Amino acid sequence: MNLDTLVSDIRRHPGVTRKATISDVISFFPNMSMENVLASYGEDAAVVAHNDDALLLAADGIMEALLKANPFNAGYYAVLVNLNDISAMGGIPLAMVDIISMKDEKVCAQVMRGIEAAVSKFGVPIVGGHTHPDCAYNAIDVAILGTARKDEVIYSHTAQAGDDIIMAMDLDGSFPPSLHYAWDTTSHKDSATCRRQMLVMNEIGKRKLARSGKDISNPGAIGTLGMLLETSGKGAVVDIEKVPRPAGVDLSQWLRAYQGCGFVLTCPAESSRQVIDIFAGVGVTAAVVGKVDDTNKMVLRMNGESAEVFDFAVDKITGCDPSKVPGPKKCKC
Repeated sequence: MNLDTLVSDIRRHPGVTRKATISDVISFFPNMSMENVLASYGEDAAVVAHNDDALLLAADGIMEALLKANPFNAGYYAVLVNLNDISAMGGIPLAMVDIISMKDEKVCAQVMRGIEAAVSKFGVPIVGGHTHPDCAYNAIDVAILGTARKDEVIYSHTAQAGDDIIMAMDLDGSFPPSLHYAWDTTSHKDSATCRRQMLVMNEIGKRKLARSGKDISNPGAIGTLGMLLETSGKGAVVDIEKVPRPAGVDLSQWLRAYQGCGFVLTCPAESSRQVIDIFAGVGVTAAVVGKVDDTNKMVLRMNGESAEVFDFAVDKITGCDPSKVPGPKKCKC
């Protein structure tokens, strides 16, 4: 595949472009100094100090197109994306609440069956929420609470120049017919396997091996790494040929895909082997794919060629500025 075409595909990918409104929404919120808020905007979950622990808070809404195409999957993924947000932070998911808005009760029932399946598989309960029974639309939104030790949280704004970049993906999956950019790795697996994978980043956090990390979400592997670099104020060079990929899967589709179980991390080079081995222990393929640098640009390499995919001096993915969010003044969050 031509590298320039790949760069264009990634930059125009809706999973990337629709993130640009995040900073516009955040601009309405007051910039407050809150000593117990350790991190907020730009992270997969907000981090709130509670004694020696951290509470992790996240929420996700499911895209209307997915709910229309497959209501069951919409419910299932409403749970999964929240679990992955907590997992990415090195946390343990505790409980969720949901908001279901109903125009069609039959559609709602399919959504709830999807939620039921995910809750049963991963063992994290829905403990409350809110129901809108008389809406002009169907929608599902879920919020989640997780926890981690304060000194074991994995942030996404803390990458440092010289870090190895690791991409980790479960290659045992498939693209469902109605989800061209969602790599399903969990629906066919048993609960024990899914739960081990859900807690893999918690193990990495406990060992303090990662400098930063995120779960691979709608922007895909490259877009997610771009968000991490943007909030860290860093750049990187990524060797596309080193990214784990299943045989027979189109490269552009793969790099833009949401991963049922997938993460990008940065870590000191001396920690990379341990991180890769921990992922291998739960059936996830990981590899060092590049290096973090101070250029504030993200460059892709493939077949001996190089191309810039993001220049964060002018490009915006989320636009989140970690220095301008609620939190302790001394903390870059």
